[in-house]
Amino acid sequence: MAQLIMIVDDEVGVRELLSDALKIAGFETISAPDGMSALTPLRSNKPDLLVVDINMPLMDGFELVERLRSTGDNTPALMLSARADRVDVTRGLALGADDYVTKPFGLEELLLRVKAILRRSQVSLETSTNLSCGPIQLDESSHVVTFNEAPIELSPTEFKLLQVLMENKGRVLSKSLLLDEVWGITFESESTVADTYISYLRKKLHRDGFEGIKTIRGVGFVIQDPKQ
Repeated sequence: MAQLIMIVDDEVGVRELLSDALKIAGFETISAPDGMSALTPLRSNKPDLLVVDINMPLMDGFELVERLRSTGDNTPALMLSARADRVDVTRGLALGADDYVTKPFGLEELLLRVKAILRRSQVSLETSTNLSCGPIQLDESSHVVTFNEAPIELSPTEFKLLQVLMENKGRVLSKSLLLDEVWGITFESESTVADTYISYLRKKLHRDGFEGIKTIRGVGFVIQDPKQ
């Protein structure tokens, strides 16, 4: 069955362009002109991904994502920003969005981002991978992360980033490698999304004396077991 993507944008041309491109790529789509209008179809449809514009009347993209997350709805969200404003980007990611694309965007880039989000949000039930680093345990099959046996709530993107770091425990990973592995960005990018999500993981996992996620200046990031 084709995956369902909901497009929420107040520009008719953008909705039609995205709908056509996504359908050609094999997806099904539904759309809404603003966040408020999106709430009704979301009651009867469970999309695999939301593509949400930030600047819309009645209810903007921030409000929509925030409302959904507050009800426990963790449907992955890709946000569209009319300007490369770091404040917009940071706010969207902090509210629980999974990635962002700045308008005007290329359809190829947007499709890469869409596919990357969908790929990392799907949990594989065929294999079970248990990873550990100090007090952190990650179970891929159940999509559960614990810290000293207490569950830690992570978004799909946070989970995937932590998984990649833990699979390469002790190895310094470059930002470009993480952008490729986690976000599917395989071209040169000035994106700060990796730095932003590393800071989110630290806020949730650096506790009780554990500070295992390190920044290696000019190189990348690494997760390490605590020193004995």
